[in-house]
Amino acid sequence: QVQLVESGGGLVQAGGSLRLSCAASGRSFSTHDMRWYRQAPGKEREFVAVSWKSGTTYYADSVKGRFTISRDNAKNTVYLQMNSLKPEDTAIYYCNAVNSGIGSWGQGTQVTVSS
Repeated sequence: QVQLVESGGGLVQAGGSLRLSCAASGRSFSTHDMRWYRQAPGKEREFVAVSWKSGTTYYADSVKGRFTISRDNAKNTVYLQMNSLKPEDTAIYYCNAVNSGIGSWGQGTQVTVSS
C-alpha cells in the first residue's frame, strides 16, 4: 500500500555504527507495522526488528542490545540505529510495511562491515 525507500547503508569497520532510514509514501503510515529484514549473500532473508503501530518493538536475538528501531510518524519514516556492528551484520537491509495483511517492501540498502 505504501512505497518504501531505504537509505543510509554503506561500508563501516567492525564496532562502528550506521543509521538506516526508510521513508514511506502513501497514506496511513501510522497504522502500519514496520519491520527491518536483512539478507546476506547465499543466505535466506531474516527478520531483524519490528516496530508495531502501537510503538512496541521487538528484535532478533542476533541484534538485540545493538540495534534500535524507531519511527517518526510525522515524517513517515522508520529508522534502524545499528551500533557495535559485526562482520556478520553484512547484508542487504530491507524495510517492510504491513497494514491489515497488505505488505510493501523497499528496494534494500547494502550494509558492509569489515573486520
